[in-house]
Amino acid sequence: MEYRTLGRSGLKVSTLTLGTMTFGGTGPFAAVGNSDLGEARRMIDMCIDAGINLIDTANVYSNGLSEEIIGEALGGKRRNDVLIASKARMRIGGGPNDEGLSRHHLIRECEKSLKRLKTDVIDIYFVHQWDGLTPVEETVAALDTLVNQGKVRYIGCSNWSGWQVMKALGVSDSRHQQRFVTQQIHYTLEAREAEYELLPISVDQGLGVLVWSPLAGGLLSGKYHRDSPTARQLAGWSEPPIRDEDRLWRIVDVLVEIGKARGVSAAQVALAWLLGRPAVSSLVIGARNDAQLKDNLAAASLALSPEERQRLDAVSRPPVLYPYWHQQLTAKDRFGPADMVLDRSVI
Repeated sequence: MEYRTLGRSGLKVSTLTLGTMTFGGTGPFAAVGNSDLGEARRMIDMCIDAGINLIDTANVYSNGLSEEIIGEALGGKRRNDVLIASKARMRIGGGPNDEGLSRHHLIRECEKSLKRLKTDVIDIYFVHQWDGLTPVEETVAALDTLVNQGKVRYIGCSNWSGWQVMKALGVSDSRHQQRFVTQQIHYTLEAREAEYELLPISVDQGLGVLVWSPLAGGLLSGKYHRDSPTARQLAGWSEPPIRDEDRLWRIVDVLVEIGKARGVSAAQVALAWLLGRPAVSSLVIGARNDAQLKDNLAAASLALSPEERQRLDAVSRPPVLYPYWHQQLTAKDRFGPADMVLDRSVI
């Protein structure tokens, strides 16, 4: 397992992270998975044995049950073996202050998460989507308080747009308060919109990148094809959205071809492609069973050839949104050091 420094922090995270949206499986999350305590404990042990040192969860996953299961599964004995990331922002109750990024909601939810996780500190605490009603100054100050109180070690944002990330970083810098060290974003061969702003921001501002649903909800696993809807789709789960199905299946065809030639799964090829992209620190992988998890773990040691990467880049190339700007600026102008430059042909 490879370990990468998370942004400008000194924290080292494994290139694969265990995602726990499947733990508990109550309410709408039942469509994703419903791993019980025994299954969760086995998956956590498999991941730790494979070298994974980060577990990702959120207070909203099965209304806190995912966090409870993690706390029970680690049982105090293995807590020091892993880092824990959690999130807050989503509605978690029926009251007027049971959602958002206010000081009240963030501090209260962090304290609840600590109890469910049976730990004294959350290693990485994410604000889970933007809150347009709460001033970002209040949100940054609340996160700064949590770090200074020792309840949180590092902070990050999840599913923010480029301008939102930069606004928060500007507030942190001007007030000398805690700064995001990472983003958690959706980024796959099928969805490369992050290359327009979010990845360049990460390179420029020194943010790590955790990628959620790196297999597009299983659609890039090679298990599904044009005429076979996924289990999630059949259950009514439509996240992440697919905007061009024909393009998706062309990508899957290439993933399957490369996988067959290398004797590995299409899922491993898709994950390996992401691990070679600029600023990417870790991929948040989840699984419904041990076999899926074992296969995903193998991606950590798969290295794609330049030719394989070129094939995948070509079939997944997104449109150029700003052709004039693209032509006028060099890669160095836009992204800095040459070894961190994105493929200019896709930007």
